[in-house]
Amino acid sequence: MSHDITALRKFVSPEIVFGAGSRRSVANFASNFGARHVLLVSDPGVTAAGWVNEVQTLLTEAGIRVTVFTGVSPNPKVDEVMTGAELYKSSECDVIVAIGGGSPMDCAKGIGIVATHGRSILEFEGVDTITNPPPPLILIPTTAGTSADVSQFAIISDPIRRFKFSIISKAVVPDVSLIDPEVTETMDAYLTACTGVDALVHAIEAFVSTGAGPLTDTHALEAIRLINRNLEPLVSNTADAYLREQIMLASMQAGLAFSNAILGAVHAMSHSLGGYLDLPHGLCNALLLEHVVAYNYTSAEDRFRLVAEAMDIDTRGMGHRDIQKRLMARIIELKKRVGLEARLAQLGVSVTDIPYLSGFALKDPCILTNPRKSSLRDVQVVYEEAL
Repeated sequence: MSHDITALRKFVSPEIVFGAGSRRSVANFASNFGARHVLLVSDPGVTAAGWVNEVQTLLTEAGIRVTVFTGVSPNPKVDEVMTGAELYKSSECDVIVAIGGGSPMDCAKGIGIVATHGRSILEFEGVDTITNPPPPLILIPTTAGTSADVSQFAIISDPIRRFKFSIISKAVVPDVSLIDPEVTETMDAYLTACTGVDALVHAIEAFVSTGAGPLTDTHALEAIRLINRNLEPLVSNTADAYLREQIMLASMQAGLAFSNAILGAVHAMSHSLGGYLDLPHGLCNALLLEHVVAYNYTSAEDRFRLVAEAMDIDTRGMGHRDIQKRLMARIIELKKRVGLEARLAQLGVSVTDIPYLSGFALKDPCILTNPRKSSLRDVQVVYEEAL
């Protein structure tokens, strides 16, 4: 009996502190990096929730100067990164701390890149384009979904091209990730649903990716299990601290999986959609998920069987066609129960947008690890089905 030998795989991860109250160690970690002046990156929503003020106070009480930058919109733009980098340099900062969802965290990564290279963030699109190490980076996620706090991705919007581009590099893996479920208590049910389904997509795409392997599979499957069991009750009761912790754990594990196994067509198409129409990333992923699963299914049947089992579907005695039907039904049911039922057309996407969206989706690095190779027409058809 022959066994397939696993191809060489590497696994990158920040130093992670997980658990309620972990944000309070921010000054300790900043001090470990020799911080004298921190640039604290966030956005207006997180500021209004009170978290920016708390982190600023913790740093200031430890004798560290703080300059706050909250000019980050929901899909961080090129000019916001450049403005933040200018502030970092003019304030003579030496460490970056970000608290927020994926947008402030991605913006902080971009600021670090520009601060050490002195060039436009647009020049770093793609894989392994960074030559100078960015400054120390400490991230505190306030949503349970994007996993920017553990990943080697930074996603930035270019409003000129109406396109979200990816920067993928070990250099943007943060030095420290303080994953504190307490800070997700200010998320409403809708944001909880969007980010939770985003994490589910991360886990499923990482598990069926051509870059998957034993170092990522365990994280991906556990994330799918945790989200399948805990997201619906959490959306119904966002005050439940135990459920929040379970979804935060799932988001972290999904992030460790996709950061190392990369993603697939859902993300390639979602980045294109989000850049074009400035829509929430988690929502774009949710609307495309079952359509991409249907497209990919025959190219990764054994893997999708394990995804179905992680979603508590008893596959014993079932053929692949039945498993596919049950898996799609469960994904659609989960989305419906957490209130993510919209179609692309309801968000303002029309048939005439599809050629433009498809062209950009095919240029996204995430498409390269999709289990089934995709032509321009393939991508167009999936968008059409999601309308």
